[in-house]
Amino acid sequence: MVSCCDVSGGWEWGALFYSGFPPTSGRSQTVLAGGQRSTLRSLTCGVPQGSVLSPLLFNIYVKPLGKIIRGFGVSYHQYAADTQLYISTPNHISDALSVMSRCLEAVRIWMDRNMLQLNPAKTEWLCIPASQSSFEVPSLVMGEEVLPPVDRARNLGVLLDSWLKLEEQVGAVARGAFAQVRLVRQLRPYLDWDALCTITQVLMVSRLDYCNALYLGLPLHTTRRLQLVQNAAVRVVMGASRYSHVIPLLRGLHWLPVALWVRFKVLVLTFKVLHGMGPGYLRERLLPASSTNLPVRAHRRGLLRVPSATQCHLGTWGRAYSVAAPALWNLLPLELRLAPDLRTFRHELKTWLFLQCGLC
Repeated sequence: MVSCCDVSGGWEWGALFYSGFPPTSGRSQTVLAGGQRSTLRSLTCGVPQGSVLSPLLFNIYVKPLGKIIRGFGVSYHQYAADTQLYISTPNHISDALSVMSRCLEAVRIWMDRNMLQLNPAKTEWLCIPASQSSFEVPSLVMGEEVLPPVDRARNLGVLLDSWLKLEEQVGAVARGAFAQVRLVRQLRPYLDWDALCTITQVLMVSRLDYCNALYLGLPLHTTRRLQLVQNAAVRVVMGASRYSHVIPLLRGLHWLPVALWVRFKVLVLTFKVLHGMGPGYLRERLLPASSTNLPVRAHRRGLLRVPSATQCHLGTWGRAYSVAAPALWNLLPLELRLAPDLRTFRHELKTWLFLQCGLC
């Protein structure tokens, strides 16, 4: 699998806000570079940065890119000014790179015609092989630039590595969260309990929660670092000693351990996807369970089909959403799978997970 990240080229992509939009008046711009400031120039078009219309107009402006990218058989994701192109190939990686190079050249031509610039210095590509076997990965050609593959790439704040082990991502999250725990410890004498809980949620728990569904199925020695952070935070909030057992403290705060909280996030996402509240590309990966004997009954009970390893073609087979989500979903009791709404599902799921780990 080949992933090409940050095609946006940083601020150059942001320059879209200054062309092709309704006229404005009374605004000007200047550029500061190397300690030198350019002369003021009036703006006759565009929208102010941070305006309500900016995201909508941005999406309208870049909409033609989607048709260009899809024309090469390449998939893509866009979030704000970040664009990721990705392609999967069962053949030689050189075939995928050739397609990606042609696609990027078409993107560059479109951007040139629309007063934009594709910045190779801010474009990275990552190869994610299907197996652990080592092989030489060729470079990606983008116009006259040659881009060697990177060992890791940051995607919306998450460090993805070539083997999807996420060890560096977990390490970065753990270091940042521990720093926040130390800050909460310093604030503790000055806050009441409710304020302390709120501050901890904002500063520390939010870091552990961000994209934590990706941690599903990681080895224990990797996720243990995140659990140590949570243990430290729980002891600070509850005013317990460093060696206090965390299970009763977690029960008091009604916090799930990290591993179960990750499972909670995946199952909630799965409920949303099944009920039309999640991404369509994930819905395509969730199929009802079928049986030669009782296909209707299996579907009525809300069971999902778990793909085999040969169907996934990925070294991290057990962690793929199309595998992990159905496997976890099928373990839920019938009344949970058939919950009438999201609020009920979240509440009953958390209670069920607490029972599973003996916190109730």
